[in-house]
Amino acid sequence: MSQSPDRRTVLRGAALAGATGLGLTACSSGDSGANASALPDGPVDLGAAAEVPVGGAKLYREDRLLVSQPAKGTYKCFSAKCTHAGCILSDVEKKEGSCPCHGSRFDVTTGEVLQGPATEPLPEVPVKSKGGKLIAG
Repeated sequence: MSQSPDRRTVLRGAALAGATGLGLTACSSGDSGANASALPDGPVDLGAAAEVPVGGAKLYREDRLLVSQPAKGTYKCFSAKCTHAGCILSDVEKKEGSCPCHGSRFDVTTGEVLQGPATEPLPEVPVKSKGGKLIAG
């Protein structure tokens, strides 16, 4: 006859299972792929165009968008959803956007991958400046 596990063993196993599940959730968007729903469904008002520095970029985490201004008056917009596992980029430093989950880095002016594990560039999103405001999508 086999003995049933003691309470401590059962609780330890439950804690491990819970921790593993949380780790997977943090790296997954819950979508079927990293690019699923990476683009906005409709126009998104991002606010003042002046907030995006010339030669730099601004991350709009809540909207899951990244906007750069490589030259005065020229704006480029990309999904801020990493193409590796779907995490949202955490910050922009110089001309690079970084993913906090696995360290992928992207060029904010082209969307191209600078450092993996991501292998696909960030999807481009149409953007225009109208009346001093940026509208994406």
